[in-house]
Amino acid sequence: MPSREQVLEFIQSSDTPAGKREIAKAFGLKGQEKIGLKRLLKDMAEEGLIDGKKTAYHRMGGVPKVTVLRIVEIDDGESVAEPENWNPDSGEKPPRLTIVESKGGRGGKRMPALKRGDRVLARTEESGKGWRAYPMKKLPARTEGLMGVVEIDKAGKAWLAPIDKKVRNSSPISDLNGSEDGELVLAEPAGKGPRSGVNVTEVVGDPLAPKSFSLIAIAKHGIPHVFPEAALEEAQRAATLPLSEDRREDLRDVPILAIDPADARDHDDAIWAEPDGEGGFDTIVAIADVSYYVRPGGALDREARKRGNSVYFPDRVVPMLPEVLSADACSLKHGQDRAAMACHLRVSAEGKVTSWRFTRAIVRLTHNIAYEDAQAAIDSGDASTELQNLWACWRALEKARHARDPLELELPERRVVLDDEGQIADIAVRERLDAHRVVEDFMIAANVAAAKALEAKTAPVVYRIHEPPSREKLIALRDYLATQDRKLALGQVVTPTLFNRFLKDVSDETERALLMEAVLRSQTQAYYGPNNAGHFGLALGSYAHFTSPIRRYSDLLVHRALVDAYGLEQPKPAKGLPDASGLSDRDRQDLQQITDAISTTERRAMEAERDTIDRYVAAYLAQHVGKTFQTRITGVQNFGFFATILNLGGDGLVPVSTLGREYYRYDEAAQALVGEDSGKRYDVAQKLELKLAEANPLTGALKFEPLDDESGNAERRGQQAAPREKGKSKQGNRGRPKNIRHQGRRRK
Repeated sequence: MPSREQVLEFIQSSDTPAGKREIAKAFGLKGQEKIGLKRLLKDMAEEGLIDGKKTAYHRMGGVPKVTVLRIVEIDDGESVAEPENWNPDSGEKPPRLTIVESKGGRGGKRMPALKRGDRVLARTEESGKGWRAYPMKKLPARTEGLMGVVEIDKAGKAWLAPIDKKVRNSSPISDLNGSEDGELVLAEPAGKGPRSGVNVTEVVGDPLAPKSFSLIAIAKHGIPHVFPEAALEEAQRAATLPLSEDRREDLRDVPILAIDPADARDHDDAIWAEPDGEGGFDTIVAIADVSYYVRPGGALDREARKRGNSVYFPDRVVPMLPEVLSADACSLKHGQDRAAMACHLRVSAEGKVTSWRFTRAIVRLTHNIAYEDAQAAIDSGDASTELQNLWACWRALEKARHARDPLELELPERRVVLDDEGQIADIAVRERLDAHRVVEDFMIAANVAAAKALEAKTAPVVYRIHEPPSREKLIALRDYLATQDRKLALGQVVTPTLFNRFLKDVSDETERALLMEAVLRSQTQAYYGPNNAGHFGLALGSYAHFTSPIRRYSDLLVHRALVDAYGLEQPKPAKGLPDASGLSDRDRQDLQQITDAISTTERRAMEAERDTIDRYVAAYLAQHVGKTFQTRITGVQNFGFFATILNLGGDGLVPVSTLGREYYRYDEAAQALVGEDSGKRYDVAQKLELKLAEANPLTGALKFEPLDDESGNAERRGQQAAPREKGKSKQGNRGRPKNIRHQGRRRK
């Protein structure tokens, strides 16, 4: 019989799962010896030496050779995982495994990029450097909506009601962990199958309390929001770095000012312009010199890269950098000396940038002014010389913009206003002022200059890329336009001008909105990458993000590249910080991987911000259920259409079953529902009055109904509703917490 040590060594060194059969074969055990082995393995398990089952044992405190792992962190581009099923009775924390991603198996296919929360089946091994895991395949998510509201039904059974409107069913709760009916909680799967239910792991509190909506989004999307101690300590040291005047251009006497939102939490950029005496302008776009404080390779840089960008909610910001930097040392503030990366531009009378240069500088802003105040000063004729010069230079830049003819889409932005208690005071569409366009055009000019400056030195560039619409989307747009008696010839070169011409030729507001929605649907999503493909929407050949390094990692990388390309390195810091502030070797080697990652974090932030606004809107509207609103249709499907309230936002569903007596046919090409008898149509961008039937603050979901004179009870009138998707049934009332007013009830 082998000894305990021999069995343990075999289990650990085996390349495949080692069960009773494999152990017996390895040591040549037969007959009665196998019975002795069974007793030995049982004893070893009771003594805490091994764990697992007879088909696959592993060292206690270790990990099975093949097991399911959950990605818990993306650290500096590397995925870190923990065993999904870990026995807490062992008294040890779950081991953390570094994921070693395959370079391609059969056919050269690679596993899709992993993100936090993903599940993988992996082969594991332990070495002197720790645990490593080799993914075999990516597994589907076990349970969605693991943040929810506790609901106790009449029988006393506990359920987790979802806060994600994409999740339709509640999950049974196996362990309440002290939580009570109506509380917002975090939970985790209780077992392997969906019927195993969930266990509550943390109580968040009142789901409708101020600030709960952003917490829901942070948890749902896995947004990192707690800085590691090492990053905070490094930020504190970096904030005390001196500004070396002998290695920086002194611009403190230049009247540079910042124009920002009134509620801005950080100030990345400031601008200045004055006439050059030849019809053009000398301008400076000063950007916070974040690369001086956040150096590659440090704990601060690793955390910034993991976050990718700041995330802005109505009640809070989850910053990319600790507040000692983002809101203080790096932020460009009135009357305070600040480190800046200065982009000097020469702008011609026609608005073309004829020359540029980049320096590291010290600036002292003359003003931090809100957009509304700057616009009011210009409109009243009381603007300072600095503001007048900025507007004059902008009018030149505007000429170049018109000549370029970028894509002009009017996309309203919702603004949630909270009172002192954090409650919703108002929700409105943010007004678009010339002041916004002034700053935007100065920033675009600096971004283009940064990209071209790096190209001139053949240096690495993190481009902001917006590719032209795909052929598939253009065909869909052509087919849609044909339903509106408009033509799109696919043989021509597609430019923003082509789309702008559609919009400019339409005087009817409803038709214009309809076409704008169609054009928007045809566009690709912008992303970051090291290989230039131009920016279709802005009609620019080379474009980078340079102007917001406090809140975007992409911009920080562009600053580092400029530091290297133009010899802008500062004296070495003496505070235990990394020496260089330019690009590291890893930055250069992994630029594609980094840009892929920050493109993903950007999309995550956008989804989280949109989800939170939807919840605020639903909470605001919950007190107005039953009232009518002017809406516009934003999407049409075979089961109904979606509409948003004008000047407020908030998308809600209008089920086809509420549309009246007749059967409605779904015209996919025209994006419309058409009554077979009456010909009545519901088209994208159409305006109509609807009654608000439901508003769920926890999911952000709204439901509308047509007014009584246009609809009726579909079943009572004998309407044949659109067919339900295969496999989907009516849902139970456990999908909505009973303590929230105005919630819809569904039959099980």
